[in-house]
This record gives sequence, C-alpha cells and structure tokens, in this order.
Amino acid sequence: MTLRSAAPVSFDALPNPRGGAVRPAELALAEALLAFEQHGESTSALLRASHALRGAGWLSAQRFADALVRLSPLAAGDPAEAASARPVFGAALRDFRAALERHNLRELSCSPVLFDHYRALCAHLSEHTPGSTVAFEDLALTARPVPPVSLHARSADQLAHLRARYERALLPVLRSQADTGSAAALAVTNAALDELDAVFSELAGPDPYDFWRLAKACGKALRAGGRAAGETDARRFYARCNLALADHARGIELAPRSLVRATLALLWRDYALFGAAAEDADQVELLHDYGLTVDWHVAGTQASEMLWEAGALQAQAVSATRSALTRELGVLTVNANAYEDFLQTADASIAALTEHARAADQPEKADPSEALQAGDAAYRLGSAACALGLGHVALLADALGLAWRRRAHAGVSTPAVRAHVIVGAPAASTLEQAAEALRATLHKVAAGVAPAGGNAALAALTRSIEQGGA
Repeated sequence: MTLRSAAPVSFDALPNPRGGAVRPAELALAEALLAFEQHGESTSALLRASHALRGAGWLSAQRFADALVRLSPLAAGDPAEAASARPVFGAALRDFRAALERHNLRELSCSPVLFDHYRALCAHLSEHTPGSTVAFEDLALTARPVPPVSLHARSADQLAHLRARYERALLPVLRSQADTGSAAALAVTNAALDELDAVFSELAGPDPYDFWRLAKACGKALRAGGRAAGETDARRFYARCNLALADHARGIELAPRSLVRATLALLWRDYALFGAAAEDADQVELLHDYGLTVDWHVAGTQASEMLWEAGALQAQAVSATRSALTRELGVLTVNANAYEDFLQTADASIAALTEHARAADQPEKADPSEALQAGDAAYRLGSAACALGLGHVALLADALGLAWRRRAHAGVSTPAVRAHVIVGAPAASTLEQAAEALRATLHKVAAGVAPAGGNAALAALTRSIEQGGA
C-alpha cells in the first residue's frame, strides 16, 4: 500500500524542523485517510493514532484524534448520514494529518484551523449526543492546571458606574464584523474597544491573579492580532466579561473557572502560534503566571519566513531518510542533535529546581525572587521539552513553573500588596516531589526510555494549584 503525503494546508505557525515526530500516528493517519477515500473503515487506524499520541504526551492532538474516532463510523456508515458527515470528517482528517507532520506542539494546541475542524466534528457528534459543547480552551489547555482567579472587592457605586460604561461600549463591539464596514464604522468600533480597555484597567486589582488584569491582557492580545472585532470567540469573551461584572457587583470573590480558562486560552493563542517580541514582555510575564510559555521571535519578512519554512521541510525530509540522525523514545522519533542539546540544558535546569525546592522548606529564608528564578528554570525546561516533542515532560515542567510562580506571589514582600493578595503557596514538599519526578523522567529520557504521563507529582501539583494553596 502506498501512503501518500499529506494534502497541502495553510497554517499560521512555522513548522518545527527539529521537533520530535510520532511516526506511528503519522502512518496511522495516512492509512485512515486512504481508507476513507476508498470508502473503507478508518476507525481502527485512528484508534492507533490516538493511542500513539497519548503515549507521546501530545494530548491536544490526541483529543482531536478522539473526535475523529467518534465520527468515523458515521462517515463510513449509512449513505444518508455519511453524505453530511464525510465532507467534515475528510477535511478535518487531511488538515490534522498535515498539522501533525509539522511537529509543532503549540500549533496543535492553539491552531484556529484545527479548532474550527474540531468544532465542526463535535457539532456533528452532538446531533447524536445532545448537550455536548466544545470551546477553544478545551483543545488549547488540555490537561493544564488553571489557578483560581480573584475579583477584587470594590464599592457598589463604583462597580455600577463601570458596568454602565462597559455596557454602552459593548454593543458596538458585538455588532462589529471583521474586515467589513466603512471607515466610520471601524472608528466607532475602535473607540468602543478603547473604552472597554479603559474599564478593564480601572477594574484591575493588586492581586497578580486578578481577573480584570487577565481580561485587560486578553483584550490587548485580541486587538494586536486583529481579532477583537467580528470574531465569534472575541465577541463571546467581551459578552461574558459583562456577566462577570454582574457577579463582581454581587460580591462574588472568584471569577468563574470556565471564563478564566477561555480568557487565558485567547490570550495565549497568537503568542503560542507566532511567538513574542520584546514589546510583549509584560504579556509573556502574565502568561508565565498561569503556566504558559512562548518562543521569542525575530521580526522578518514574508520572503524570509517562506525560505525558513522551505528549509524546515527539507530538514524533515533528510531526517526521515537518515536513521543515524534520529533517536527513538517509545513512539517518539527525535532529532539526534536536538536530543543531545536538550539533555545538556535540562541538566542545569533540574539541578536549579532541586536546589530551590530544598531551600523552600525553610520559611525563614523565603525569597520571592528565588521562587521566580525556580519558575523560570522550570519554564526553560518545559519549552525545551515542548520543542523536542516530549509532551509529558513539558506539561509537568510547566505545571511546576506555575507552582513556583504562585509561591513567589504568595511571598510578596510589599505590605500594600500583601494585604490584598490571596495567592496560596504550594507546599515545599509538593515542589520537591515534582522536581524529583522531573529528574527521574529525564534520567529515563537520557537512557532512551519514553517518559510516561499521569504521574502522581503532576496530580499533586494540579491539586495544589487549582485549590489555591498547599
């Protein structure tokens, strides 16, 4: 059987030429696509792809594959049902296969192209299982812990005034359409967005995990990406913030978890896809407060990006044909040079994390700056693991970075801020256990053994983060 190459598709992010590949999943998807085009059964091949992606820790991609698994019987079943399901299923399968071969884990989590397919797949499934809904954050933040986020106490009069301003500015934004309308209509929309940003600024409290601080950053990211006007998810974000203002006025102290997740995913999306520039430093710091990392990029021309992408595809082709350039870690095939580079940099990060974790058990020596350094070390490790394709390692390292960030904020030394901060510090024992789990995992990686997911250290970190303390 000849397995053809994936159909060309337009994605925003650049491919990752030194990233790991889940070859069993790529082959299974090629087999599934061939079976689909020949009106055969593709479920078994898709199940193999899902299993391989889970083994690699590519959990957002696994979630997408599972949606394909569930819809595949309908696409190959009764002709009346298949007539509507086949176009949706086929387009999703082709684009997912193409995306998987780009080896970019952040793109697989945050790609609007893939999410549109995922939403369409789930819409067809919902006809048979009513009540199921999907959102962008379901794919983007799969398996990631999200901390509780506060609504800073304010007077009823102030909140009533701010909500009135917000609602007046909200209507033009909800009516706006992307890339359409006159210059006058665009000016009205931009003025309304300016007013919403101003309200977010006035609402923001001193807590580093304040919802309005997060909302303001999300609004800024949406506008920078040209997505604030007309996009469905953006309109939903601004509308839900109005409901959160009503909750705030009723004295509710924590923002709804679903809204926090949606806001965080929208903030992360374009930075995850395109990277961050120097002027985005504050946005990147806020993402770090929530356990999310991005790459830094250097501005280039469209021509230079096309040249880089062509070189990336050539490097992938060479790597695929010369086994001496690769190493096998279970289902993951990694570039040998990238693998060696990762092991060298990971040693320094894990040594720093272990040292910080042991020192954290001495409250009299607590230092927020030390905790921030530990968080940065965890994020360096997480980013390197993500680039190599080690999904399980990246997830644990990012969660540990988030836990250290919360410890840094809980130990803030400024009295004026400390009086309002409600951040709970994760226990030192939890941090040390996670550092040791990372060390053990990296020893396995160095020995050529695939890391496993679902470990107790990640579960303990998640509980500590999401429950707001030790």
